[in-house]
Amino acid sequence: MNIDSAQLKEYIVSAKLAEPENIAAAFLRAQKEQLVFADVLLEDDVLEEAILCKAQAQLLDMPFVDLSKEVILSSVLQIIPEVIAKKTMIVAFSKRGRDLDVAMINPDDIQTLYFIKKKTNLNIIVHLATKKDIFNVLKQYEKSFKADFCDLLDKDTQDVRCEGNLADIAQELPIVRIVDTLIDHAILQGASDIHIEPLEKELIVRYRIDGVLHKIITLPKNVLTGIVARIKVLSHLTLDEHRLPQDGRFKIEKEKHKLSFHVSILSVFDGEKVVMRLLDEYSTGLTLEKMGLTGEPLEIIHREINKPNGMILVTGPTDSGKTTTLYTIMDILNTPEVNISSVEDPVEYRMNNINQTQVQAKIGMTFSTVLRALLHQDPDIIMVGEIRDGETLDIAIHAAMTGHLILSTLHTNSAAEAVPRMIDMGSQPFLIASTTNVVIAQRIVRRLCGNCREKYTLNKKNIDTLKKSYDMNHILKTLKRIKVIDASATWGKIPLYRAKGCGQCGKEGYKGRNGIYEVFDVTEDIQKLITQSATTEVLDKKAQKNGMVTIAEDGFAKVVQGITTIEEIIRVTKE
Repeated sequence: MNIDSAQLKEYIVSAKLAEPENIAAAFLRAQKEQLVFADVLLEDDVLEEAILCKAQAQLLDMPFVDLSKEVILSSVLQIIPEVIAKKTMIVAFSKRGRDLDVAMINPDDIQTLYFIKKKTNLNIIVHLATKKDIFNVLKQYEKSFKADFCDLLDKDTQDVRCEGNLADIAQELPIVRIVDTLIDHAILQGASDIHIEPLEKELIVRYRIDGVLHKIITLPKNVLTGIVARIKVLSHLTLDEHRLPQDGRFKIEKEKHKLSFHVSILSVFDGEKVVMRLLDEYSTGLTLEKMGLTGEPLEIIHREINKPNGMILVTGPTDSGKTTTLYTIMDILNTPEVNISSVEDPVEYRMNNINQTQVQAKIGMTFSTVLRALLHQDPDIIMVGEIRDGETLDIAIHAAMTGHLILSTLHTNSAAEAVPRMIDMGSQPFLIASTTNVVIAQRIVRRLCGNCREKYTLNKKNIDTLKKSYDMNHILKTLKRIKVIDASATWGKIPLYRAKGCGQCGKEGYKGRNGIYEVFDVTEDIQKLITQSATTEVLDKKAQKNGMVTIAEDGFAKVVQGITTIEEIIRVTKE
């Protein structure tokens, strides 16, 4: 966007859109690191995207449109083909006679605007919009996904071969189109995983979106061989191996993002099941605050990660966001003055200026082997993807004792459980007590859609049902202590929110995800209990007495704040 940085800075200051010192710091950083000033304003949370976009529109003498408030007819949206809209981030949102209103993020793209004008024979009225809003509008193309896919199947799969040379089958145009379409729509819908599951007579495709699996489409069984062969070719796996499990990966570039696909293929009763995990290798912009950490727990984490040595542990079940938390902490600590190394299985995100090593068990590169080698690489901070065995734990503890900061994960349900788990793995209690700085337990819940969430209050029956699973009186006291609710509040009078569903959230009522946390601060009195091999219950009780907010309590705090729902808290903490 052709806006002079100094001009933008002057306008923002004069309009009093942010604190002058924050604007000046962002401007200085942009100059020093040769970055785009507008991008730095967003990255450093100086301005919200909508406010920045409005300022840019003013400077360009161009109208700004809030697409979240626009009702876009499908017939209008389809005027610009999906492939062009996705590639150029330009969408049509209104048509008035011969005038077509379009929204875009880069008004300098004159060539595309000329192409659209020539193709539609309409007068193009350009509006500036936020990238977030345009991306949400792009999702509306999904509504035609099933119809388009059915047309594709009708036209292309009648002659798909089920037998013959697998390499040839994988390259056939119908199979390539099917796999590409499944991947494209998974990216557009923000899926984290694609599941391709064979049944006796059909093939089910499911996407995991915001942590929940959704059935997307049912395919005829005759395309299974070709789809699996195509994915094996992309992942450089053995085509004629149908019995043993196989793991691979491949990469594609979409909309200025490099996406890595981690592929797992497993033989099941009705064929080979494929699961592909989608990872944006250069995903940035997360902060602990944006992930859902606030107040005293956030202060504790910032205090402990800035210590020169010790262990920071993140616990929780699979897919609870542990690795994302570690990457966010590494991003905070990633400065030119420190040497950060990691050993991971797999390397999920690529990070600049961090030495990332992939575990390869087949050739003896285990967590413990690589960790031992890393200690000779003069590291200040080491991230260990997961502590799985006593040997890795022993090396990590001794590294923490000798001046290194260790970041890692454990599979436990609560933060306090991490201590007995490490003792079970063979570590001495006094070593755990002296090296563990803090343990973070977490879960991921879906965020309520801000456009359609519905307000309500709990009735007596609701409260009684919740009391069977949670200590609601204690939770109420905690919420009052951390000042989320008034001191006089009762459960029956606290306004809560529930999911409703609208076009913007795909009728789900949820949009995005947020973390709920439990931060176990290893204070002196906790250290004494650890050296005495105290049980999980004793440690947990002491930590709560010291002020620790449990995962359930943090969850209910986010329910009261309108971030998520009680149903989500139950799903991740009780089911």
